[in-house]
Amino acid sequence: MSAQPLRLAVIVGSVREGRFAPVVARWFAEQAGAHSAFTIDVIDLADFPLPLELPPVPPAVEPDMPRPDEMADLTRRLREADAYVVLTPEYNRSFPASLKSAIDWHFTEWQAKPIGFVGYSGATGAVLAIEQLKQIFGELHAHTIRNYVSFPRYYLLFDEDGTLNEPEGPAGAAKVMLDELAWWATALTEARRERPYAEVG
Repeated sequence: MSAQPLRLAVIVGSVREGRFAPVVARWFAEQAGAHSAFTIDVIDLADFPLPLELPPVPPAVEPDMPRPDEMADLTRRLREADAYVVLTPEYNRSFPASLKSAIDWHFTEWQAKPIGFVGYSGATGAVLAIEQLKQIFGELHAHTIRNYVSFPRYYLLFDEDGTLNEPEGPAGAAKVMLDELAWWATALTEARRERPYAEVG
């Protein structure tokens, strides 16, 4: 395990009005905060005005391209993270546009870093959204881990105060995912330190 705690960015992907995301994010942040490997930075995309228009030159070609001033803090926090957990709902069998915008405005920030997922939706628990995100992050040279946390019919699983009715199963799934994420984050952080990923290939 790394001598210093790994920096885990928990990205809250939903920005819709009346969203359930903060409830799930609060629960997961507690699970991650209890894991000795990580310090936690919760990045709520609702706090950032993400433009739908993409830059004329993609960040894969120009990683340090000019970005809107209001995106500077988001970019910095993504860059500083050693690992990510993306929290996503599922809308029409996919993930929200806000999340796609945040992904597409960045490139090197994701490279050679591990990514886990927490999903919630009315039927599938967002597994379809998670599988699509795995494909996208693979294109960005990130490493998506196998284990994830899923909440199908989430509205039946949490009470009115946002507390899980039966917490043992989700807590166990979160620990398995965080253990896997910590292993990969440690290995990839050390690898990037020894040789910058930009020099590969």
